[in-house]
Amino acid sequence: MKKITVSLIIINGIQLLIGISIWIYIGIARLTGVNLTLYLAVSLMLLCNVATIVGLYLAMRYTNHDLEDSIHNLERLNAKLRAQRHDYLNHFQVIYGLMELEEYGEAKKYLAPVFKDIMKVSKALRTSQPAVNALLQVKMEAAERERIDFYPEIRSELSALPIEPWSLCKILANLIDNSIYVLSGEEKEEKKIILEMSEDAESYRFVVSNNGPAIPADMQSEIFRMGVSSKKEEGHGMGLYIVREIVKEAGGDIALWSDETKTTFEIRLPRRRHDS
Repeated sequence: MKKITVSLIIINGIQLLIGISIWIYIGIARLTGVNLTLYLAVSLMLLCNVATIVGLYLAMRYTNHDLEDSIHNLERLNAKLRAQRHDYLNHFQVIYGLMELEEYGEAKKYLAPVFKDIMKVSKALRTSQPAVNALLQVKMEAAERERIDFYPEIRSELSALPIEPWSLCKILANLIDNSIYVLSGEEKEEKKIILEMSEDAESYRFVVSNNGPAIPADMQSEIFRMGVSSKKEEGHGMGLYIVREIVKEAGGDIALWSDETKTTFEIRLPRRRHDS
């Protein structure tokens, strides 16, 4: 994709240079009676070339930013796995020592948080998309810092996605971040986020639910519009709009349900045609 974008920028750049040459030539020749319509047509062509180059450049930067986020998440996941591997031997030595002393209760108590940590990473590694796996690990850690229980229920390897993995990461990141945000301000005893990933013969299904406050009914139909947000601070209102645009471009759809007990976003993306 990056090579195609760069090629298009180069081609349009060449066209722009040729057009400028023609424009200058006509501008000079205009004094001798060149048709004004032709002059304006070439000017319009130059403006189109400039707009195309700018659009392609911004698209490439947008893609690069998504790739950088994915790489950063992968680095964090790799560091997490290396740290776990390094600690395994120490954990086993402690547990073995407790077992030798017949301190079975203490051994079980010591093992519980270790096992919980291992299972968290294990749950984040169930798809065939490393970028998605890394994102889930990062978001589970973010939820844990806010004392929010994160429950990923993954029943798909995501092997035939109709979009790039980093685009799916942008969808999931926005939905999960929104859930973390609304729950972080709650004082309830149990705060939880549930992420479901599944598939059937025709499509992939992604569901993100949280038990935070309800989204007002009059806002539910508007929340995917640019600039609309339930957050009080300024500068929000782009996340769900970006999600909708990615889903729409992929030929999928998105739905929202919200009441006093649960808010749920459901996304369906079609499988690749050659994999159907």
